[in-house]
Amino acid sequence: MSDPIVDEVRRIRDEHAARFGYDLDAIFRDLKEQERNSGRIFVSVPQKSDQVHQTASADLLTSSVPAPV
Repeated sequence: MSDPIVDEVRRIRDEHAARFGYDLDAIFRDLKEQERNSGRIFVSVPQKSDQVHQTASADLLTSSVPAPV
């Protein structure tokens, strides 16, 4: 099944990527530049710290588990 809207989005995405030789870093820089030039306000969500996950994993490994009887 073909959706004309999805097809158009994919075509535009491919044309944009081709302009930068499909280089993800170059594509990212261009998108960020477009953001800056748009005049719109963009919100960034802070990433969760990996340290929280590492601490939780370490706690699980060091917790006392009763030995089987």
